[in-house]
Parts: sequence; C-alpha cells; structure tokens
Amino acid sequence: MIYRSERGLSDDSIRYALQENLGNTEAKKILVIPPDFTRMYSGAGIITAAIFDLLGDRCEIDVMPALGTHAPMSREECETFFLGRVKYENLIVHRWRDDVVKLGEVPAEFVREVSEGLVDQAIDAEVNHRLVDGGYDLILSVGQVVPHEVVGMANYSKNIFVGCGGSSMINSSHMLGAFYGLERIMGRDFSPVRRVFDYAEEHFLRDLPILYILTTTTNTGDKTNIHGLYIGRSRENFEAAVADSQNRNLITVDEPFKKVVVYLDPREFHSTWLGNKAVYRTRMAIADGGELIVLAPGVEKFGEDPENDRLIRKYGYVGRERVLELVKEHPDLSENLSVAAHLIHGSSDGRFSVTYCTDPALLTEDEVRGVSFGWMPYADAAAKYDPAVLKDGWNTVDGERIFYVSNPALGLWKRQDN
Repeated sequence: MIYRSERGLSDDSIRYALQENLGNTEAKKILVIPPDFTRMYSGAGIITAAIFDLLGDRCEIDVMPALGTHAPMSREECETFFLGRVKYENLIVHRWRDDVVKLGEVPAEFVREVSEGLVDQAIDAEVNHRLVDGGYDLILSVGQVVPHEVVGMANYSKNIFVGCGGSSMINSSHMLGAFYGLERIMGRDFSPVRRVFDYAEEHFLRDLPILYILTTTTNTGDKTNIHGLYIGRSRENFEAAVADSQNRNLITVDEPFKKVVVYLDPREFHSTWLGNKAVYRTRMAIADGGELIVLAPGVEKFGEDPENDRLIRKYGYVGRERVLELVKEHPDLSENLSVAAHLIHGSSDGRFSVTYCTDPALLTEDEVRGVSFGWMPYADAAAKYDPAVLKDGWNTVDGERIFYVSNPALGLWKRQDN
C-alpha cells in the first residue's frame, strides 16, 4: 500500500499506515532490518520505533541494522535514531565477513547479459543466516529509496543482499556497478546491479516472509520529511517509490558547477567511505577543471573497518583506469573488490579537484594527501565557507559564485546533458 504527503506524513499517519498493514499480524517473532545511523534522514528510525509501539507488547522483535560494510552503531546513535525504543544491548550486529549463508548464485550468463559483456562470472547470493534459520514469522525490511552509486536507486532487495549480505555479493555487485559506470547507473532503476538483485530476490528469497517498508524523504534542517511510505512485497511498490524519489532527490542544474562546497554532518559522516557521497553525488554536475571542497569536520578515517581502511590508505583514490590496473596486479585488492569499486567511486578521474577539509587532530594533511586528495584545515575552510551561513544552492562568497550542498546523502546533482 502507498501513503503520500507533499508536506510530509505526520506521526499519526505513519502509525495509521503501520496499523493498517501490521495490526492484524499473527507473527510471534519479527526481525526488523532498518538502515544504520548513516541513513539518519531515511525515517527508518521513526518507523522502527512505531513498530515497537504497535507490536512490542505481543511480539518478540529483534532489530538488525543493515550495516553492509559499515561500522556497528554506537550506543548514542542507537538511542537517537530509534527514539529510545530499541535497547543498544539488544541490537544484532551483522558481520558481513562471517555471519552469512549462500542461498544460490546468479548465473554467469545472466550477469554477462545485463552487464553488456563487461562481467562474465556468477555472483553468489548471500544473506545473514538469521534470515533463514532465525525462526522469524515476519521480516520487515525498512529503508529509504534514494539515488545510489552502486545500484542506481537504493533499497528494496539491496537492503537484504548488501545491507545483510556477505563479502562475495558485496564485492561482486560493487565492482559490477563500477565496471558499468557511475554515470550510467546513478538515479536509475534497471541497472545491471539491480537486475542481479531482482534475479536473486525472485529465485532465492521467495520463501522468506519479507515485507518491504520503503520511504522517500527530504529534510528541513534536522527534520526528516517522509513524503512517501510504500508497504508491500511487490516490485511495483518499489517502482512507485523510485519515481517519487527521482522527482524529489534528483536535481538537474542549468549550468555546471565550477566550484561546489559540500558539508558532511559530523553526526553522520566519520569516514571517506561514507563522505565520498560528496564526490559521486555531485560529479555529474561539476565542470571539467572544476573544484570540489568537502567540509568534513567529523571524518577521522577512510574505511569503515580496519582492513578496508588499510587498503584505501595503501592504494588511494587514483582514478578508474589505475584502480583496474591495481586490481590485476595486487591480490589484496582483487580479493576486496568493494574497496576497488569504492576507490573508483571516490575519484574524479582527474576531471576536477577534490579537497577534503578535516580537523587535523582527527585526520592529518599527510593522511589525506596520501590517498590523492587535496587538503585544507577545516577551521580555515569553514571560516570562508560557513555552513551556518550558506544556503543550499547558489551562493556568492568573496565575489565568487559557488554551489552549496548541505547533505549529499539526500540528492543527486546532474547537468542537463548527463
């Protein structure tokens, strides 16, 4: 079922929608799979809290955030995101390297067909074993549909196969997207990666009691506006959410950006693994020879786990062609293709400059320059490009026209000709 509001659904409307769809459930044991705090504007925390209010007294409810490769949530993040309704001690941590079972594989010939011959190998469909052997009567996959660099439009079965997936599926899907090309994927539904997920959903998830609860959102300051709530199993629900998100979160600009400044909220962005949304969500709008300045006061590392961080520090954001060469030359990178894909996503391929502005007490100039980014102290950058003063869109700073983005996670910016 679909619920929409141009101004944003009220808390009462959200509770009504959940009551209408879940109020009569006979499920005794439920698994809720929301995103983590890095999707703080998804509305999923509000929805998860409302599920507890509705069903917590009569059902056993477990919560396992769809971490994918991300770091586990902190106690403070859990308390804030789920409005105090989920106990931090009860969160199930998905370990993408260890906790998975293989359900089957997407055949090589299918992958070859959807990738136009760019990839010619089978892809394992893996999920956290709890989805299969946890004894759940109902699995609620909650999350936001928004433009995405790997799959085109986030959520639906991606929440399962990446958020709760294993290293093989994560690595293969990320590299498939990188091979196919960011510009051909972002903001679109039927990408090669999405077709792989569709195949796996149809063939390997059909017997699992999954119900998708999808949102489309914008934000007003810290307030999340949930414009659409899409509850059901069918792909048609997802497609309706895709169309809504494309209308709200895909911004076409009339002229290319010569200089764009992007702010990374320190509550949400602690790594370049996440913060590079600043790079790939704006790259289709940036002019050749342009400049991207990333205000990153909370960024303190590159990868979300120690091994990924080590590999990023070792190889750096050196461009698509060089990364592909490195994959052939170095087993540690070829065995971690999601990192290779991330290095491709985070590079401008020499088309525009990228300057990260960090707190040197968290991430030093040498560290940032060591991965092939430019660097500026955050304090200096924020004094000139003050996030408290700049407004989303065009601004003039010291006589220079710049474009400002306060939250790259909620949009995709592109020129008319992209």
